[in-house]
Amino acid sequence: MALTVDMEKRLGDFHLQARFQAGDEALALLGASGCGKSVTLKCIAGILRPDRGHIELDGKVLFDSKANINLPPQQRGVGYLFQQYALFPHMTVAQNIAAALHRQPKKGRAETARRLLETFHLTGLEQHYPAQLSGGQQQRVALVRILASKPQAILLDEPFSALDSSLKLELELELESMLEGFGGTVLWVSHDRAEVERHCRQVAVMESGNVGRVTTLEELRRNPATVAEARMAGCRNFTACTVSGGVLHAPGWGLTLPCPAKDGRYTLGLPDHALAPGADLHGVVARRMESGDQVTALLHLATGEVLVIVQAMEACPPIGSPLSLAVLPDRFYLIPSH
Repeated sequence: MALTVDMEKRLGDFHLQARFQAGDEALALLGASGCGKSVTLKCIAGILRPDRGHIELDGKVLFDSKANINLPPQQRGVGYLFQQYALFPHMTVAQNIAAALHRQPKKGRAETARRLLETFHLTGLEQHYPAQLSGGQQQRVALVRILASKPQAILLDEPFSALDSSLKLELELELESMLEGFGGTVLWVSHDRAEVERHCRQVAVMESGNVGRVTTLEELRRNPATVAEARMAGCRNFTACTVSGGVLHAPGWGLTLPCPAKDGRYTLGLPDHALAPGADLHGVVARRMESGDQVTALLHLATGEVLVIVQAMEACPPIGSPLSLAVLPDRFYLIPSH
């Protein structure tokens, strides 16, 4: 069982090009706001029609521009959890759930709804309206409504983006528990890398309407293939460089390092774990922000470039002080330029 997506969609100047496959697992589409994550979900769900391409779920064609196939949302077998849950405000909890059971015989709908309410700890809220529920209860009702329709895939569109941190963690645990018994594809859209790491093993980074490769989170952290992947892996510092004869030259940072990569032009990325006390980079601490036992600081290099660094409290000197750092071998990112 798998979801196959190969489509394009234009919205004004924005051009979405989404090509990927997802199996019976949780796959994250990770990217900044505006990169096309929600548009991708809406095309899969049938809310938006792609301009061209093919979408298939478990062997069933949902959309095909050449064959003129475009199934309506209710025929796709896809459950979509919107950011604001999209419950029917004029319906009670029981009625919201019953609305997803329209394919079942009328005789058994009430019993199925009662069982779902009991399973997901919503007993006693049957006659409440969405406005009378907490954020966590609304999310639970929305997900129960999705599961009641027995979807083959579930699409989660930034499910925790509007929540404060304490409620977010609580609902993450609830959602994880509710999805444990689901055997199909879960497509999880987020801009939050930490959230994705807690819930997904596979990830594809999106940037400017393009979906990158599907890879593991470990591979994304260890060996990002693009600057977008490196940025989503947490890297903040990038500069152009060249490798020639086993030596890396990054003139923007005044940096020269031994490097076994092939000769060519690259983008050099320095994640936090690639820096340690040493003598490869030299600068002056310009700003400091303390958090717990760590300091995030701006390091002004002699070349005029600025690095964002994270240091242990005792390793970062006061503002205006010089600071030298080493670049650790095999810890930096080297991304070929195209």
